[in-house]
Amino acid sequence: MAQNITHSDLARILRPGMQVAVPGGTAEPTGLIDLLRRAPESAAGVTFHQFPLPSLNQFDYSSLHTDARMRVPFMAPHLQEAAQNGRLEFMPMHMRAVFEYFAQGRAFDLLLLQVAPPSASGLCRHGFGIEYMDAMIANSNQILAEVNDQLMPPAGAPVITLESIDYLVETNHSLIEMPLPSLDETALAIGRNVASLIPDGACIQTGIGAIPAAVLACLREKNDLGMHSGLIDDAGMALIRAGNISGVRKSIDCGLHVTGMAIGSSALYEWLAEVPEVDFRGADYTHDARVISRIENFVSVNSAIEVDLTGQINAESLAGRQISGTGGSVDFMRGAMLAKGGRSIVALGSTARGGTLSRIVRRFAEGTPVTALRTDVDTLVTEHGIAELKGQSLESRRERLISIADPKFRDQL
Repeated sequence: MAQNITHSDLARILRPGMQVAVPGGTAEPTGLIDLLRRAPESAAGVTFHQFPLPSLNQFDYSSLHTDARMRVPFMAPHLQEAAQNGRLEFMPMHMRAVFEYFAQGRAFDLLLLQVAPPSASGLCRHGFGIEYMDAMIANSNQILAEVNDQLMPPAGAPVITLESIDYLVETNHSLIEMPLPSLDETALAIGRNVASLIPDGACIQTGIGAIPAAVLACLREKNDLGMHSGLIDDAGMALIRAGNISGVRKSIDCGLHVTGMAIGSSALYEWLAEVPEVDFRGADYTHDARVISRIENFVSVNSAIEVDLTGQINAESLAGRQISGTGGSVDFMRGAMLAKGGRSIVALGSTARGGTLSRIVRRFAEGTPVTALRTDVDTLVTEHGIAELKGQSLESRRERLISIADPKFRDQL
């Protein structure tokens, strides 16, 4: 039977040397962060494991105590100081591999969760991020869960029984939200170019940010699209509600909109509570190339920081500094290239820093990690056009990429 606790109980639950798993994204249990802040000494010698998302997750667990540590497969701005001071370890991994890390690595002594209030039968439904939930639960010795009265869970999210939870904390706090970004003409031009490559009936995957939002905004004339993605946001909701995304032509999961996480407004969260067709699945399904390869006409749309003239992608490093991670983009790229009629698209603005730097470069600076290989991408898109790279020689790739660079950098390239 789950035991109700307060912050004063943490000292006997947490001990030096413990490994503690914490979901990231919109599933982060922010009520338990408040509990930890009230008893920071309990984090001494504890290592916290999380997949944080920039702008959504803002708490550095290693800051609780000088002897606390973090291990992450994805970087974020709020963790830069911890990395520089040796309190954080970064592990480069694709999202599918992260699931296996959480499932089969060293067992976690404790898992921190956020769940919705239990039903009459004692079932608690998870919230808006379940990418690694099954892996973490199966590989954790004990579970500490906050029951958030404000969490109205998705109808398509999985459940956990009260009997599976060891410790409970009752909380009442707002959910993590992210409004849709504003779209400028550059983003919309990119969105239109990408949309021209997506046929009716295709199954799509997009990420976070202005360009993915612009792509979705430009799909309003498409019919019977499918969704198999790492996330759903307000733009995806709008396409489902308008009927553009129906899922009826998907070769698997027909009629379902498969996702691992929801990120957006309270309106999105309220809508998801009534829509069981939005099916929340773990990264062992959403990001598995063997699953994706069975989806005909699967179109993967991802972004990048820069691309070199061979088609290599850097999506995680800036000026020699790790600012994010590999994430799930390569999982989707490779799945798309295995799917019948599939296509792997990378879309990015042609310049950075107010137009003073080209994001299409001759070669990466020394030490820059290659997130995606030149063989992982079919098509590059900027606001200036579309470069089809699949089946092209190195010389042809250079010519095509230069043609979609900003005009003022073309001679230089």
